[in-house]
Amino acid sequence: MKLLLSLIPSLLISGACVASAASSWSFEDATLTVQGKGTGVGAGAKEKLNPSSPLSKSVALGATDTLKLLLTATDGKKAKRPHQAFLTLTDPTTGLEESFVLSVKESGKGKVDLTHKDLPIQFLTSSKPIPASIVIGSFGSSTPYKSKVFDLSVTRDPNVPLAIPEKPVRYAAESEIHHIFRADPRSPPKIITLVFAAAVVGALPILFGLWATLGANVNHMGKALGNAPVSHALFFGSILAMEGIFFMYYTTWNLFQTLPAAAVVSIVAFLSGSRALSEVQERRLAGLR
Repeated sequence: MKLLLSLIPSLLISGACVASAASSWSFEDATLTVQGKGTGVGAGAKEKLNPSSPLSKSVALGATDTLKLLLTATDGKKAKRPHQAFLTLTDPTTGLEESFVLSVKESGKGKVDLTHKDLPIQFLTSSKPIPASIVIGSFGSSTPYKSKVFDLSVTRDPNVPLAIPEKPVRYAAESEIHHIFRADPRSPPKIITLVFAAAVVGALPILFGLWATLGANVNHMGKALGNAPVSHALFFGSILAMEGIFFMYYTTWNLFQTLPAAAVVSIVAFLSGSRALSEVQERRLAGLR
């Protein structure tokens, strides 16, 4: 008898621990209402939900309807606010899931509203009823709740076209790109070149006539070359070289070939030209010009 009395407190404690560990989340007083647009408050089909068995018939949700779910979350037999509470829809064909959060108060009372605009495009085009489950869970040792409670049949208005969103951008290897570069610029037709060349050649007699009119003295060429032969020769040669560079650029060379050669010839023309002009100035100051 004493042994039995001594075991009673231990048995009571073990029973309390087992009862605490066996507690699980569930819900009670759950109602499901489908209310049409423009109807009064409380109107529409109303169903009672059972946490242990789903509804026997599908719930239809029209294009202008609003589904309202009300329930009280319980931990064991006590109404309590869980950490998470969702209404989860699962596409029976693709397995796509979409969860809608229930707004739950401290008293455990929660609600969620659902319309067509809240559903992904896959649910709006589904031809089969969509299983709807309630998920309730929180911190602690209580077992979370997840079970199917009804089937949702989505019906659309056939007169309203369905706005299908564009496919998202997928980053992947693209096909090979073949660049087509613009052809190199070509010289004008030969006829145009010949016309301008003839114009330049035709202007040479006019140029020589103007030199003679302005008092150019060809007799001083020998004296100029005798005083500064290198400077005059380089200066005159640089002028001819520059004309040759322009001709090569006009016919075959590109800009990257022309610029270095033109830079070298320009330096030579500047240095030799300065010395040649100094020699001309010396003769002018001497009264020879």
